Amino acid sequence: MRDTLTVILAGGRGSRLEPLTRDRAKPAVPFGGLYRIIDFVLSNCLNSGMRRLLVLTQYKAQSLDRHINLAWRGYFCRELGEFIDVVPPQQRFTDNWYQGTADAVYQNIYAIEREQPRDVVVLAGDHIYKMNYGPMIDFHRKQGADITIGALRVSRQEARQFGVMQTDLDHRVTGFVEKPNDPVGTPENPDVCLASMGIYIFDAKFLYERLCDDATFDDSDHDFGKNIIPDAIKDYQVFAFPFLDENRKVDAYWRDVGNIDAYYDATMDLIRVDPQLNLYDQQWPIRAFQPMLPPPKFVFGSEGKSNLRRGEALDSIVCQGAIISGGSVARSVLGPNVRINSYATVEDSILFDGVEVGRRCRLRRVIVDKGVRIPSETEIGYDLELDRARGFTVTDSGLVIIARGEDLAESQMIGGVLRNEGVPDC
Repeated sequence: MRDTLTVILAGGRGSRLEPLTRDRAKPAVPFGGLYRIIDFVLSNCLNSGMRRLLVLTQYKAQSLDRHINLAWRGYFCRELGEFIDVVPPQQRFTDNWYQGTADAVYQNIYAIEREQPRDVVVLAGDHIYKMNYGPMIDFHRKQGADITIGALRVSRQEARQFGVMQTDLDHRVTGFVEKPNDPVGTPENPDVCLASMGIYIFDAKFLYERLCDDATFDDSDHDFGKNIIPDAIKDYQVFAFPFLDENRKVDAYWRDVGNIDAYYDATMDLIRVDPQLNLYDQQWPIRAFQPMLPPPKFVFGSEGKSNLRRGEALDSIVCQGAIISGGSVARSVLGPNVRINSYATVEDSILFDGVEVGRRCRLRRVIVDKGVRIPSETEIGYDLELDRARGFTVTDSGLVIIARGEDLAESQMIGGVLRNEGVPDC
């Protein structure tokens, strides 16, 4: 892997995940209690032996930059030619921010050329999956490919959100359409399409030429899926590589948690008895920032008394530093340093780092952002019209999202929720 350079696109605005992305980039959104979304692709890289990484950021990058510094710098040794560098927009060629995925790489072409790679792997930093990129790189080189695209089989309905490919028997791509209204199915099954996963391997010299050429066209979207790949299919060697899931499940697991409902569903899958995403696989570990915190604690138990006071969590994930002090948690994910006080109930919810739930609160189908304190005897998720009137975000499916406050320097009462903004990070 020493002649391979990896570029991770981590600058997405994530507008469909608001308000969770109000203060952070989409790849920095917490997932599964302990992780950030970007931890999955970075773990894939490290587990695959890829140790030369450029992370291209753009929108609201401070939280992501801090997370990578805390969680990932220690795995790479600069003296051995290993690195993970966070690269903000340089505006080297224009005064514009990145116009598309290809433009993001083009604006950093000097940083890529300086490393003199044979191949450049381009990955998205906001997808959740487990994959060894090594076999894909081997396939790319054996085929003498100019571009190799990671391919996932999806239904025709799902395919409208992807770039859809057609291939011949040798896996060479013969057609590519970005987000088609009427996707073309595979020859063996017309109800299934071959979708691009946003995983690309480029021959380095070919990539430089295509990016420089694309930059001269004012009418281009400067995007890999819309411009670079469709233009290359006819005259160059473009191949599809079928997704090999390291999750060790029958069904391939790949998620783009691009909106609140998709994010919630993917998180709730983790608390199932046999979740689709295996976080406990010691052969393919998912790494994250591990704060120096005590183990979670469950206190008070009054079985048999009329006024039940018991600290318990059922069918849930509870991270380190959490204290469930006489409250009840069911089918929920609790991040680090969460506190649930006496007689409170939390059901089907996601609580980020440092959330405190007051006495006798009732939460159902709620996502609570970092550092929020909910006063005693507050009910959220039971009366959606009241929740909307309080100013909370309520999705069509009935999820309630409680975001961080506007003023990070003060604690303030807004809509019945006290938001403790003493924690300055995101």
